Amino acid sequence: MPEPLHLVVTAGPTREHIDPVRYLSNESSGRMGFAVARAAARRGHRVTLIAGPVDLPTPKGVERVDVVSARDMLAALREHFPASDALVMAAAVADYRPRTRHRGKWKAKERGESPSIELVENPDLLRTVARRKGHRFVVAFALETGDGLRRAARKLEAKNADVIVLNGPSALGGDRTTATLLDREGNQLELLDRRKDEVARVLVRLAEGLRDPSR
Repeated sequence: MPEPLHLVVTAGPTREHIDPVRYLSNESSGRMGFAVARAAARRGHRVTLIAGPVDLPTPKGVERVDVVSARDMLAALREHFPASDALVMAAAVADYRPRTRHRGKWKAKERGESPSIELVENPDLLRTVARRKGHRFVVAFALETGDGLRRAARKLEAKNADVIVLNGPSALGGDRTTATLLDREGNQLELLDRRKDEVARVLVRLAEGLRDPSR
């Protein structure tokens, strides 16, 4: 077995609240990130799983940190990433949040208002923490609907990741996915119609291999 690593894994969506009962979010189920956490723990690694709002059981042996918003997740990353060996950024983080969060339920209709939500950009979590990643192995994810390889390669460079996992909308919510893994040397690995558990094992082995390529 390889030397135990400390992996930080993010999973699921974030919720960006408009008021106490409404929010902006996405269809991420969290299954990919939870699969990575489970695979890493089974290999004997220490795992910190930073999870957005999902209804999934915590994998055995995994430390779970529950968050809600993108800024919550960034705070958790800033706490746990510096002491880690690898980061697998599988969460689907909201790009934008409402500029104003109403303290009470927003009753625009009752007041005869025309509903309008002003959005502001959330921080780029991966780019923020990976800017000074040092020796740490970083996996990014990209969900694209067109010109995917070019866009994923650009994200890989911009976010200072070592590997990026490219998949499409069909990956959302399911137990299977078709993914293409790209690294900084331009190598590609296609995983066609695989269970997410299988993809997770590949990612964990990559983290182990880059730590000690002779194993």
